[in-house]
Amino acid sequence: MKIFYQSFVNETAAPGYWGRLGNFLNSHAHADTEIVFQGITPFDSYAHALVEWRCGREAIANAITAGRNGFDGYLMGHFQDSGLYEARAASSIPVISLGEASMLYGCQYGQKIGIITINPRFIPGHEHQVRKYGLAERVTAIHAMQFEPGQILAAFDDADLLQQVADEFTRQAEPLVEAGVDVLIPAGGIPMLLFAQISGFRVAEAPVLNGLPVALRMTEIAVEMRQMFGLEVSRTRDFIRPPDEILDEFLGHPKL
Repeated sequence: MKIFYQSFVNETAAPGYWGRLGNFLNSHAHADTEIVFQGITPFDSYAHALVEWRCGREAIANAITAGRNGFDGYLMGHFQDSGLYEARAASSIPVISLGEASMLYGCQYGQKIGIITINPRFIPGHEHQVRKYGLAERVTAIHAMQFEPGQILAAFDDADLLQQVADEFTRQAEPLVEAGVDVLIPAGGIPMLLFAQISGFRVAEAPVLNGLPVALRMTEIAVEMRQMFGLEVSRTRDFIRPPDEILDEFLGHPKL
């Protein structure tokens, strides 16, 4: 199968992360899975809803074209899931995203989930996500570190910065575990891949979930369920697919 992986950074801005991400996901993919990585330029370098909206629009467009260009599945590797529902409605292939996949999977490992995002400005967006997915009783707490997306990328080539990020994550996570959280999720592919270097990473005995292989496997399963059993996303309400002329209009406008 052929999977389109949508990152919200790009190879030029984050060569260390980009190479490690490709190696990590390819090493955990099925033998017959081909992953094609696509970034966004300018990349998501500043924590703000407007940046999310800009990047999300490009992600939606790429989900449409991935379906038209023969891909079997589309994986949005961005925890904020910006444009997820629109991409799922617009694309002809299964669309999975990192945030939704991580939260749903985390529910199988503990009753209460805590999210640690990289910047406080992301918290409102995560709160909207949790409510949208109907998980407010399961994802009970969201804390934040103090990094911009671009800053944390340097930790892939700096062991001291990696330890600094892990220590800050632990400081933010400990109060959540004390308050009853069972599972911790780093909100982003960047911190998830960073912490993958720490085998069995836990904070106060609470497991830290790496959602990258989870989202990849969910994408592979979605493709297999479609191929083997004809299972498609529901087109009754949220994911009604627009006609081709509306998709073409979206791809061609606005003209800047």
